[in-house]
Amino acid sequence: MRVLVIGAGRMGELRATDLAADERVTEVIIANRSRERAQALADRVGGQVVDLDSVANVDADAAVLTTASTSHADLLDALIPRGAPILCEKPIALTIEDTDRVIQRAEACGTLVQVGFQRRFDPGFVRARHAIETGAMGTIYAIHALSHDHRPSTVEFMSDAGDIFVDLLVHDLDLVQWLTGSAVQTVYATVAVRVHEQYGQRADGIRDGDVALVHAVLVDGTHVAITGTRHDPVGHDVRMEIFGSADSVAVGLTGRTPLHPCDGDLPLDRDPYQGFVDRFRPAFLAETTAFLDAATGVIPNPCTMAQARSALLAAVSCSESAACGLPVSVPT
Repeated sequence: MRVLVIGAGRMGELRATDLAADERVTEVIIANRSRERAQALADRVGGQVVDLDSVANVDADAAVLTTASTSHADLLDALIPRGAPILCEKPIALTIEDTDRVIQRAEACGTLVQVGFQRRFDPGFVRARHAIETGAMGTIYAIHALSHDHRPSTVEFMSDAGDIFVDLLVHDLDLVQWLTGSAVQTVYATVAVRVHEQYGQRADGIRDGDVALVHAVLVDGTHVAITGTRHDPVGHDVRMEIFGSADSVAVGLTGRTPLHPCDGDLPLDRDPYQGFVDRFRPAFLAETTAFLDAATGVIPNPCTMAQARSALLAAVSCSESAACGLPVSVPT
């Protein structure tokens, strides 16, 4: 397979590295706004470079889209008509309207588009889902989830991303739906700036914060609490606790969890995670492998555009709830 990777930043390098190591991939082709950066990545993975403006005409068997969130919709519009499978980092687009337009285009062209929600491929979350699906958890009472970044985002990154709900907590909203098989029905969310003032002074006017809280109720009645922060001085912390009538489990609680216990002797905070790539590196590899499996017809699409749309709907509803100060029903 010849695979086109659009974007030569952190995610582009990660995807290109994993693709080049897969025996099914015969060539990795890199396109990026900076040709010099594309060439540097191509040199590292043994690939070739094409101009970003020509990606719609590249002869490739599959494409991976890793550029800034604001560019996804336009690039998908250009790539989808070719019919080659696409792995697009979340989101498809930053608005529901643009997301729906891209989905309609993909359906009309019959193009497989897998959306990058890498936490679905984390071994701990995979085991938790199996426990729920097999009934080992019994009836799920409640889920506690948290996503705490180690370092605050740069101003440059913020200009190309949604707010804390759309950019960060959308992962948790996707996970709870994927784990339980039940959609988010209602959300009540709050957001605030506690320390990092740049989140309250975004040039694009988006109402944002460095801390957020979501209370969600799923269609099946499961109660969910999600916290998110843009800064954790100890490290990158993504965890979940699931409480059921037959068992209670935790995901992400390991020796590397950036947490200092005030009692007991849990061996935590040994070489704490430094960022999302460090925390989820095996999951990203598994996700890229699954994309190649889906692209070659071995498995069905493991993260469809419709599922990504559902997570975005929930995230956008959180933004609306935080703005109005009231619970919001998530539309279908």
